[in-house]
Amino acid sequence: MRFMSRALAVAAVAATALTGAMAPAKAEFINILTGGTSGVYYPLGVALSKIYGEKIEGARPQVQATKASVENLNLLQQGKGELAFALGDSVKLAWEGNADAGFKAPLDKLRGIAAVYPNYIQIVASKDSGITTLEQLKGKSLSVGAAKSGTELNARAIFQAAGLMYTDLAKTEYLPFAESVELMKNRQLDATLQSAGLGVASIKDLATSVPINVVAVPEDIVANLGAPYVAATIPAGTYQGQEGDVSSVAVINFLVTHDGVSEETAYQMTKQLFENLPDMVAAHAAAKAINLEKAQDGMPIPLHPGAERYYKEKGLM
Repeated sequence: MRFMSRALAVAAVAATALTGAMAPAKAEFINILTGGTSGVYYPLGVALSKIYGEKIEGARPQVQATKASVENLNLLQQGKGELAFALGDSVKLAWEGNADAGFKAPLDKLRGIAAVYPNYIQIVASKDSGITTLEQLKGKSLSVGAAKSGTELNARAIFQAAGLMYTDLAKTEYLPFAESVELMKNRQLDATLQSAGLGVASIKDLATSVPINVVAVPEDIVANLGAPYVAATIPAGTYQGQEGDVSSVAVINFLVTHDGVSEETAYQMTKQLFENLPDMVAAHAAAKAINLEKAQDGMPIPLHPGAERYYKEKGLM
């Protein structure tokens, strides 16, 4: 009897050990903070979510639509996301704790994953408005993006560099891309400023509905802006009715995480991004600009150790 009891006890311990070995790994939640659903961040975030779900064992990714850069960075600092898209100037201002930009204190938990693609600051006016230059925005209505979003910070910077103020406008609207476009379609808004990848869905939609002018940002104004802004060109034919190249300005987007994310998760997030680029390009053409060799260019915050590990493996550090 005693022998049987001992045998049963041994069997129970073995079963427990076996059950433990077979238990699935703890789920790794990866909340990806993007932007509005009509922008570029969102489809790229959806693509990353699919990649991570398939390639990272135990990962449970999800995508959150947000007001983009500024909100994303504040959410990361609060631990309410594991990965976020954000504009380079917003990341820099967040690290510094620029209150005017929407950061009440330095966001010291932020860590870098990768530089991804440039955002082109695209100013588009209806042909009916007669706006073809920045100066001609005076006395007109313009949407500058959601208040204190990365786009709106870009708008402020460009206005300052061009010697303009919001008070020069007849009306300033603080609206996401899709809402701005709807107002323009209904002849209730003259122009929209959108900071996004080339071929952003919102402007494509607008250009198929009403004739547009893509307004240039001259190189002397780009020079006044300085880093992290760079001169860029919106190629002819990017949007329906755009017959020639248009000079503009760009700023790099970054993928950012925080110091509470494990080294292994940050490593996998970095690795799977670069090893599945065709899937990213399939989601949006802006991803064609994602380049491993340039992944650390202009990074305004410290790299996460997990990302650093991947770049060391690739001989890039």
